[in-house]
Amino acid sequence: MKIISKTIQDSQESAVRKGVSLEFFSAYQDMEIDRMMGLCDPKGTVAFIPLGSDYTGKINEVGKAVWTALMDAFPDLDNTVIEQQYQDKENAVTCKVDIFGTQKKDFAGLPSLGKRFRSEHIFIFQFTDEDKIKDIQVDWQHDRFVSQLS
Repeated sequence: MKIISKTIQDSQESAVRKGVSLEFFSAYQDMEIDRMMGLCDPKGTVAFIPLGSDYTGKINEVGKAVWTALMDAFPDLDNTVIEQQYQDKENAVTCKVDIFGTQKKDFAGLPSLGKRFRSEHIFIFQFTDEDKIKDIQVDWQHDRFVSQLS
């Protein structure tokens, strides 16, 4: 009976954390930065891998600044979650996400030429025991992103 209970508990944990991840992308899609931050642990960290250590830090500081700037520069910013996988040992959900939008303002040194981008991103969310996001790793092909906007 303990094995069945553990399996059910693991399945519920996976479903809840996948749901939190989907809610994060729903808030992102709706450009509701406060809703995104509300899903995260206030002490949580984020790393935008291709951008290096200057873009690593607190979710509610570095993450909020990057996402706010993206939403401002790409007013039609949108995303589609393609795939989710739960890793029990890492207490994490990996999401493959298609992100796309049209640049209307300068962003991160890229002048706005009114071009559109489409980029596959990998988000890895780690969770607290209370199902809050405590760490986000974001990776994508940055050179391809830049070339689409240049």
